[in-house]
Amino acid sequence: MHSTMSALAYTQPKVCLVTQKTPGANKPVNQRRGARKDATSSQSPDFNAKGNHRQHKQGSAATSAKSAKTKGHYKPRPKGKLGAKQKPRPQNPVIVLFNKPFDVLCQFTDEQGRQTLKDFIPIQDVYAAGRLDRDSEGLLLLTNDGQLQSRITEPKKKTNKTYWVQVEGIPSDEAIQALREGVTLKDGPTLPAKVERIDEPNIWPRNPPVRERKQIPTSWLAITICEGRNRQVRRMTAHVGYPTLRLIRYKIGQWSLDEIANGEYKVLPQS
Repeated sequence: MHSTMSALAYTQPKVCLVTQKTPGANKPVNQRRGARKDATSSQSPDFNAKGNHRQHKQGSAATSAKSAKTKGHYKPRPKGKLGAKQKPRPQNPVIVLFNKPFDVLCQFTDEQGRQTLKDFIPIQDVYAAGRLDRDSEGLLLLTNDGQLQSRITEPKKKTNKTYWVQVEGIPSDEAIQALREGVTLKDGPTLPAKVERIDEPNIWPRNPPVRERKQIPTSWLAITICEGRNRQVRRMTAHVGYPTLRLIRYKIGQWSLDEIANGEYKVLPQS
């Protein structure tokens, strides 16, 4: 048995694995890596489906931008509104001065069927420059000129607005001085205002009329501010102890209510 197995061991053929010799296999590792890199770069741009080609392009763009920045040709992208283009003025800019009645919404549509600007102004493509509360009356400026609208409503422009204000009681000198210097409301201090006592102006009756208390007299003030906070004048007078009963905006910048009846409007063509 031993001799037989020995014979088989000597007669069994040996299997040799032969591998094909590739060019450059005996070259140093760094040279072989350089060859792979050259082979990869010579292929088509769609070579890498996983996005390596895209990364290469992005890296090249970043390098170019960095190089341009270094050479002084880099232009940073404008942020915010700095790069925004102003809207061109319309060919026929118009200004509409409207004497808004009490209980009219400062908009053209309302799902609840309340009175809106559409019930009074049949002019197309004009929009209010600023707002006037539903329970306030007086001057509302509308225009189709976006630049003018922005100029009037932009807080930094500080467009003056004058209000005739009927308050409950007779304000003291201290209260008027506080309004002139500015009062601190929940949303911060107000800017100094121009405040004067005035006689009751010759104006239209309000419908419904103001509810006055017999025991407490009322008086009128002319208040000029350059801010546009929500219900600001009402909050200012209440802060010094004299609630507003009726509020009429008389003037916006250079425009006023003069010769405009309540519920009527006037169109001012612009060049």
